[in-house]
Amino acid sequence: MIYEVTINERIYSVEVARSGPGWHCRIDGREFPLDVVALQNNMLSVQVRGKSYEVKQESTAAETSIIIGRERFGATVRDPRSLRSRRRANGAGAGPKRITAPMPGKVLRILVPAGNAVQAGQGVLVIEAMKMQNELKSPKDGRVKKLNVGEGALVEAGQVLAEVE
Repeated sequence: MIYEVTINERIYSVEVARSGPGWHCRIDGREFPLDVVALQNNMLSVQVRGKSYEVKQESTAAETSIIIGRERFGATVRDPRSLRSRRRANGAGAGPKRITAPMPGKVLRILVPAGNAVQAGQGVLVIEAMKMQNELKSPKDGRVKKLNVGEGALVEAGQVLAEVE
């Protein structure tokens, strides 16, 4: 399963998969073997590279927090495959929306230059990843406010490529 996790306004691509008796996690392309044990009410014991952490999730109507040990982090977790998650992320809400790289790759083409108008679902740029071309689309009607990459640029998963306002 691949998730988009935002912590302190930084977006991470988190891939989690069962691997034998444990779990395997990849965060922005870096691999971490995990040993996870469910404890109680939204609490896990997570062992990463020989260190153990107690991880808890707390959610209120206003925010979701991840607590690791005694540190609290505001977090948003989005499953890009989820229809509800896509609708929430692609909603026409106020303010600029970001177009992020879903995986590491290379920018092949810029379809809409900065300053031009776009419609929701219109292709803005194309990246190549694992020999596949992926057209990244505008999340809303608006104008391409900013392009953070050019053609030929190598990008990381979760990297903000463009903003639409």
